[in-house]
Formats: sequence, structure tokens, C-alpha cells
Amino acid sequence: MGKRGSRSQSQLLGSLTKKQKKHLRDFGEEHPFYDRVSKKEAKPQTCQLSESSDTSSSESEAESEPEQVSGYHRLLATLKNVSKEDEEEEEEEEEEEGDSVMDETETNLEDGDSDISEGEEMAAASADVQSSVASPADPEGRDGHGPPGTSEESPEEFTDTKHESLFSLETNFLEEESGDDSSPKASQDPFVQHVNTKLKEKEIQAVATNPKTTEQLKWPVLGQVVFSSKFQKLETFKPPKDIDLKSVHLQKPLESTWIKTNSQFLSGPQKSSSPFTPLQKELFLIMNSYRDLFYPERTALKNGEEIRRVYCLHIINHVLKANAQVLGNNSRRRSQKLGVGDDDDFRDQGLTRPKVLVVVPFREAALRVVQLFISLLEGDSKKKIIVSNKKRFNGEYGSDPEERPPNLKRPEDYEAVFVGNIDDHFRIGVAILQRSIRLYAPFYSSDILIASPLGLRTIIGGEGEKKRDFDFLSSIELLIIDQADIYLMQNWEHVLHLMNHMNLLPLDSHGVDFSRVRMWSLNNWSKYYRQTLLFGALQDAQINSVFNKHCVNVQGQVAVRNVPMTGSISQVLVQLPHVFQRMEAESLASVIDARFNFFVNKILPQFRDAVMSHTLVYVPSYFDFVRLRNYFKKEELNFTHICEYTQKSGVSRARHFFLQGEKQFLLLTERFHFYKRYTIKGIRNLIFYELPTYPHFYSDVCNMLRATSRGEEAAWTCTVLYSRYDAQRLAAVVGVERAAQMLQSKKNVHLFITGER
Repeated sequence: MGKRGSRSQSQLLGSLTKKQKKHLRDFGEEHPFYDRVSKKEAKPQTCQLSESSDTSSSESEAESEPEQVSGYHRLLATLKNVSKEDEEEEEEEEEEEGDSVMDETETNLEDGDSDISEGEEMAAASADVQSSVASPADPEGRDGHGPPGTSEESPEEFTDTKHESLFSLETNFLEEESGDDSSPKASQDPFVQHVNTKLKEKEIQAVATNPKTTEQLKWPVLGQVVFSSKFQKLETFKPPKDIDLKSVHLQKPLESTWIKTNSQFLSGPQKSSSPFTPLQKELFLIMNSYRDLFYPERTALKNGEEIRRVYCLHIINHVLKANAQVLGNNSRRRSQKLGVGDDDDFRDQGLTRPKVLVVVPFREAALRVVQLFISLLEGDSKKKIIVSNKKRFNGEYGSDPEERPPNLKRPEDYEAVFVGNIDDHFRIGVAILQRSIRLYAPFYSSDILIASPLGLRTIIGGEGEKKRDFDFLSSIELLIIDQADIYLMQNWEHVLHLMNHMNLLPLDSHGVDFSRVRMWSLNNWSKYYRQTLLFGALQDAQINSVFNKHCVNVQGQVAVRNVPMTGSISQVLVQLPHVFQRMEAESLASVIDARFNFFVNKILPQFRDAVMSHTLVYVPSYFDFVRLRNYFKKEELNFTHICEYTQKSGVSRARHFFLQGEKQFLLLTERFHFYKRYTIKGIRNLIFYELPTYPHFYSDVCNMLRATSRGEEAAWTCTVLYSRYDAQRLAAVVGVERAAQMLQSKKNVHLFITGER
């Protein structure tokens, strides 16, 4: 996979000087000065290297044309031959001047490199002679203009070439003190069982036609858990009462660091009896079995951080095991002579290096994920881990508390979601190797990618665009989509676009060593081995569609399907009659048109009279909002409107006109309410054009009526439109039992809420 070396391993280790061996140990390759074109040593000649000289295995014939002299050849031509005596003298000088070299190196490192230990600073100083040449394992990093990397503000995706070889999987080996024990070998390890699962061509072909088999179980904390699979074999299990860290096969050093990282959620007897909370235990058991998971009860106020910790543990555990397998095979191949052994024994990689993709909505979430990665690798150890570019990362993903407006009063759930840096356009690569973390790594040199849907969409591009890249998604083994409900408020199309480009065959080889690629990856079966973890705050048809359509893991799927017994209507604090108007639609595709026609012909005529003034129309979909706005303009109705794109001055004018009664109708989008949470005063009549996406938005909007209570409670009205395709949203608002009765009956339902709580 982009290795240097046209000679065998035995020749490589033979007859090396002390300095050569030191360089080989530090960087996993010989210094370019000592490259040999033939068996006899010869002085390097300018532009006279043979075609067998060291080049990347992925270079094409066009790139190796004689008239094109690479930067590597130019650097090689400028070096002078050094005798062994000079080498020993230089070694002594380096030892004497070590402190001064480290000081000089610190000034040249990027801001975040202050976290690097002294030993690594010495290694970085010895690499100064080749700082202008990136590691052969990362051809994209040579000029700093590699594939999608990190910051859209800088034209160069990454500049930390000094530590390229430190994080290269291809040129590193397992640490001597850890030996081969750190490589996952036990057959009981779920990771080993998962990656070694062998599928047949017949099974793959049958997936498209096989009916999904399901089985439902009752778990103590998760509740109703539905196991399903499109493969013939469906296995279910129940959580044991007690588990310990050894039984879940955690990679070192996670057994010790996890307890400290998770300590804030453990208290009393639970802290000593179990390292997981009851919710974490059940979630991790499903994650560790490598089944797909959909958990729709993740909320920022209650269990958001608790869940984030447990999926970060699963991510680091997976990456450490995968990398340990590669490094262990590197050591095995180095110890064997060239040509000995079966290549199938060393198949441990994908077509590209990125293994994990974490999709989060805001930079604050990415910041917390990276902080958990560091905590899980470091723990309470006195020896700090290496974190490259940490200061730069904190500056770009952190937030300044002074930037938040003072005296801004918003609901608790709003404060929990929109905390910290809420920029939604970002992407960053993270490389992990032996207690070292490299932030802002190029995507094709990263183990973990953390990005927002918008950040990925700008890289993936669209059909026909020249500059687009999605090869880095070809070998994703673990996909985490956290806070999926927020993407409904951003742009759900970005999520669908991402899922359509997952685990496709790459268009370029990217320097891959095909002898190390797993067979199921070469067969383009990666999507059947990808584990998808989907977390959100609600049951929604669009989220369910992604889980059912794009999650085809061979291990099966697990979805939590609890039904709400009491709806959010119980949180309405005002005396208000609720009229649920049922409309009929022939199919799901015709619901949009059916709703519009029903509203225009049946609902709107009841509110055109001047007596029905101060009418707020709550519209969840922006497309429906545009359609209604155009219709109101065409009919010359007395209305105003507020959406997420309305300027602040326009919002103020619309609110004022509506409050004073100068405008009879106010069209309000759900996304505006999600991002702003303004209280609209002056509402007397309320129309829900469609049931809200978030159940608690129903009670939030209804409770706005008491903002201007002037003894008009008897005249208040609330009208809700629904169809049989709104079963999930209806159950979340009125409760599952009442929703079932309303869906069975074709009559309109009148509910009256007294407001006594």
C-alpha cells in the first residue's frame, strides 16, 4: 500500500549502519539518501535513476515518464554521500545538541503540536531533512492539496507533513512491548467474527428478494426491541444482568480509561458493580454485536451525552482493533522472507483507509467527540498521548461564551441543542495509531471522518460536476448518524445523497495494496458489512426509510419501537378546543396535493371572515409554505409570513402587523420556530397545516395563545389536518390509543383541553 522498497526484507535489514537502523526504526523506511539502484553502492547521479528505483506502487506509467522529474528525485540529486565516520560524528553531535534541536523544532511545529511528547519531538527533528517530501503512504499529502480534508477556509488541506510517517499504517509495526497480544485474535471477539464472516454469491443475490424476518423482544431499559434481517439466519439475544469489561473484548487501554471517562454517569453502588449505566449497557451490547441500530429516543436534555460516550467507546475499540490487525500483519510480513506465506492471511484492509464516519450536525458535537477520543486513549495515565494540531482544532471548533447574546431566554431543549459552536459546514479527518491522534489528517490517511451532512455534500458533489470525490466512503465499516432529527430541520436531501454514495467502488486506487484488501471489499460487498448506528429524538417516516432501505448488515438490524402512551397534547396549558380534521389520500405520493386541496376548499373558507382574524397557520414543510404563500398572494388575502430566511426586520414587522390585527393571516414555518423559538403574540385561531415534526412543538405553539390573554379564551380555536399516513406524528401528539381510534374512524375528532394540570 504505497510502500517503499524494491529489495527484500532480509536485504533491507542487512549491513545497515547505526544511523540507518535508527531512521528505519523511527520512520519505517530508509532515508532516501541510502536508496540503492543496484547491489553495489554508487554515488547518486542526477536524472540517471533506473525505472526500478523506489517509487510508489500506485504510480502510473504517465507519472514515471523520463522527462518528468519528481520532487523526490530532485531532493535525492542534491544529497551528498556521507561516510560512516561522518555518520558517527553526526550522531554524537545530535546527542549533544538535542536540546537546541528540540527548541528549534517546537518553533517550526504548528500551534497544536505543543501536545507532542519530547520523544516524538526528537523524532520530528530528525525528520527535518525530508520535511518537503510526504510519506509514500500518503501520495495526496505531498503538495498539501490532497482530497477533501478539513478546513474550507484554507486552500491547503493539511500541512503537518513532519508526522506523516508516524501515523502511517503501512510503515509502522506493533510496539515491541505490546507484542502480538494487542492484535485481536480470539475467535470470540465480535470484531473478528464480523470481518471474517463469509458470504456466498447466492446469499447476496437473494437479499433483494428475501422478505425481512423480524422478532420482537422486551428489554428492561430500551423497551420494545425489534430484531430483523434479510439474510436467512436471524439471531436474537437478551442482555445479561451483569457484564464486565473483559467480556466485551475491549482493546487496550480502553478497559482502564473507560471507567474514568464514564465516571460522571456512574454513582453509588452502580459505580462499583458495572462500568455502564443500564442504558449504555444495552446499547453497547447491540453495538458490540455489530448489528445496525436505530434508537429514536436520544434527547439532548436527558441521555444525549450518555449515548455519545458509548458510541465513541465503540468507535475507538473498532479502530484500535482494525489498526492492531494491520500492524500485527506488518510485523509478521517483515519477519518472513519475501514470497513465503499466503497473501490471504494478510487481508486486513479496505480499498481506502477511512473506516469510521461520524455524522454530527454542529461543530460543538464534533468537538465533544474528539475530546472523548482523547479521553478514551489517555485516561488518567501520566504519559500524555500525542495530539497533533490540538490548539488549531480548539480554535476552529470551540466557541466564545461572550459571543452569545445576553439575557437570551429560550426553552431548555433549545439551550441543549444550540450550545457552543453551531456552524453546520465542516469536515475533519482523524488518524489514530498507538496512543497518538492526528487531527486534520487528509481523508485518505484518516481512520475516522467527522463531518456534517453539508460538509460532506460539498465534497461529494453532484452528477456532472468536475470537482467531486466520494472514494473515501468506499470502505466505511462503521457509520454513526447522531441527532438525525436535526437534519430534518437542516436539509434531509444531504443525508439521502450521502447514503447513495456509501460503499461504492472507488474510481482511483489511491495507492492501495490489493494483496491486503479483504475479499468482500474487492467483491463490492462492503455495504453488507457496514454497521450503521442511527440516533434521533423521534420516530419519523423519513428516518425510518433510511434505516430500512440502506441498512443491510449481514449481522441484522435492531430498532427500538416504543409507542407513546401519552401525547404532547397533555402539555397544553390553555383551555382550547382541538378539532382534528381528517383528509383522505389515495397514496403516500398524493398526500401533498390532497392536503393542499383540502385546506383551500374546506378549511380556508371558514377563516376568511373578518371575525376569524389573528389566524396563525403553522406549516412544517418549506415547500408547502411556498405553495401556500403563492396562493395567498394570488387570492390577495390579507396575510404576512415568516420563514427561516426572513430578515430580522421582516420578522419584527410581521409580528407587529399580526399582533395589531392589520394582517389577518400569518404563515409560520416549523424551521423558523426550531431555530428561533419566538413567541408569536396575538393568536386567536390556530391551524396546523400538518402535524409538527417534533411532538412538543404542538404544545409550544398552543401555549403561545396565553401570551396575550385578554378574556378572549372562549373564542380560541385550534384546527389540525391529518391523514392515515400521519400515524406516527399523530400518536406522538394525542397518544397511541387515541390515535388508533382516530385512524379507524373517518369522522373528525373534537378534543377539549381544560388546561388544569
